[in-house]
Amino acid sequence: MGSACSRKRGQLVHEDDLYGARFSKSGSFKWLLHTLPRSNSADVHRRAQEGTPGRCPSLVELCVAKVREDMSSYSDFSLLPRDLSQQIFNELVECGGLTEASLGAFRDCDLQDICLGEYPGVTDAWMEVVASQGQSLLSVDISCSDVTDSGLNLLKDCSSMQSLACDYCDQISEHGLKTLLGQCYADNTTAEFAASCFSNLTSLSIKKCAAVTAEGAKAFANLVNLVNLDLERCPKIHGGLVHLKGLRKLEKLNLRYCNCITDSDMKYLSDLTNLRELQLSSCRISDFGVSYLRGLHKLAHLNLEGCAVTAACLEVISGLASLILLNLSRCGICDEGCENLEDLVKLKALNLGFNHITDACLIHLKDLINLECLNLDSCKIGDEGLFHLKGLVQLKNLELSDTEVGSNGLRHLSGLTGLTHLDLFGARITDAGTNCFRFFKNLQSLEVCGGSITDAGVKNIKDLKALTLLNLSQNGNLTDKTLELISGLTALVSLNVSNSRVSNSGLHHLTPLQNLRSLSLESCRVTPAEIKKLRLAALPNLISVRPE
Repeated sequence: MGSACSRKRGQLVHEDDLYGARFSKSGSFKWLLHTLPRSNSADVHRRAQEGTPGRCPSLVELCVAKVREDMSSYSDFSLLPRDLSQQIFNELVECGGLTEASLGAFRDCDLQDICLGEYPGVTDAWMEVVASQGQSLLSVDISCSDVTDSGLNLLKDCSSMQSLACDYCDQISEHGLKTLLGQCYADNTTAEFAASCFSNLTSLSIKKCAAVTAEGAKAFANLVNLVNLDLERCPKIHGGLVHLKGLRKLEKLNLRYCNCITDSDMKYLSDLTNLRELQLSSCRISDFGVSYLRGLHKLAHLNLEGCAVTAACLEVISGLASLILLNLSRCGICDEGCENLEDLVKLKALNLGFNHITDACLIHLKDLINLECLNLDSCKIGDEGLFHLKGLVQLKNLELSDTEVGSNGLRHLSGLTGLTHLDLFGARITDAGTNCFRFFKNLQSLEVCGGSITDAGVKNIKDLKALTLLNLSQNGNLTDKTLELISGLTALVSLNVSNSRVSNSGLHHLTPLQNLRSLSLESCRVTPAEIKKLRLAALPNLISVRPE
C-alpha cells in the first residue's frame, strides 16, 4: 500500500546554482520567480497530469487527499505504513495545513524527514513530536523557527540523523548548540561513545547564528562524517575554524558573509583536502589567506567575491586544476597577474565583474574553451576585447552590462550561437549592433537597456522565440511598433519597455503574450487604467505591473 515518497538523501538546496544564477542589474526576473504563488504539491501533480486524459489517481493519492480534507477527524497515524504517513505529513506542510494540534497525530510514526523550514509557528512545543520519530529520523529542518535550546535538545536521541538545518534560529544559544552536538563529551568521555554520537550527520546548516562562536564551534569537532557545513552570516565564528581541521570528509563549506573571518582563520582549512566547494565571499581575507588553499586540489567551486584579494592570489588559484567555478567579483583584480587564469582550463563559470580589468585581461581567457558563464559586469572592457571571446563557443551566459562595449564589438560574438542569457545593460548598442542577435536563437533572456535602439533594431529580436525575459528599457525611440514586433514572443514571462514612446494605442499587441507575469511600462505614454483593462481582458496571469 505504501510508496517510496521520502526525500532522497543528500538532496540539498544550493543558493549558488552554477548556471541558473543570473547577473542582471534589473533583478526583475529573479524577483518574479520569488513572488510567484506557491502551489501545493497536489496542484502541481494535477497540472502535470492534464496532458493525460482519463488518468485515475492512485490509491495512495486518494488516501492522502481524503485525510488532508478532513484532518480534524484523525488523531493517530502511528499504525499507518511509514511511507503513507510521511506523504500525508509532506502534503500538510506543503499546503500550510499543519498545526500544532494536528502535528500530534504524527507522534511515533517513524517519519524520516521533518521539513519545517520557514513554516510559521514552529516552537519548542512541536519538537517533542519531531523527536518522537527516534532513530527513524534522518533529516530535520527547523529554519526560521522560534525553537530554543530546550526544543533543540529534544533531538539528542535522534542520533541517526543525516541532515540538520537550523538557519536563522535566533533563540538557539552557544550552550544549546554545544549541549546537542557536543553532548558526547558531556555525557560520556570514551572515544567509542564519542564516535557514535551523531556519527551519521553529513549535512549541517546553521546560517546567521550568534551561537556559532569560537567556543560554540567546538561542537563541530566530533562530527567527523560531515560532508556539508553551512555557517553563512555567523558573525562570531572568528577563531572557531580550528575545530574544523579534523573534518576530513568535508566537501562543502559555506562561510559567506562571515566578515569576522581573517587570514589567521584560513590556515585551519589547509588540511581539508576533500573540499570541493568553498564559499568565502565578503570575508576579511587577503592574498595571504588564499595561500592556505594551495593544497586543496579537489576544489571545484571557489567564491571570493568581495574579498580584499588582488590578481596576485591567482598564482595560487592557478594550481587548483579542478576548478570549474571561480567568483572574483568585487575584488581588487587588475590586468597584471591575470595570465595565471590561462591554467584553469576546466573552468565553466568565471565572474570577474566590478574589477579594474581591461581588454588586456581577455587575452588570457581565449583558451578557456569550456567556459559556459562569463561575467564582466562594470569592467573596462571595450569592443576590441570581445575579439578574444569569439572562440568560447560553449558560452551560455554572458554579462557585459555597464562596460564600454558598443555595436562594433558585438560582431565578434556572432559565432556564440549557444548563448541563452545576454546582458548588455548600459552598453552603447545601436540598431546596427542588434544584427548579431539573429544568430542567438537559443536566447532565453536579453537585456539591452540605455542604448539607442529603435523599432528597426527590434526586428532582429522578433524571431527569438525562446525568450522568457526581454528588457528594452531606456531606449527612448521605441514606439508601439516594437510591441507589434514582439507580439510573437509568446514564451515571454517578463517584459520591460520603460522609458520609451510606447502608448495606450499599442497595448493590444501584448494580448498574445499569455505567459506574461511581469510588465514594466514606467515613464511611457500609458495610463494605469488602460493597463488594468488589458490585464483583466487578456493577461490574467500578470502579477507585477508598473505603473500600477
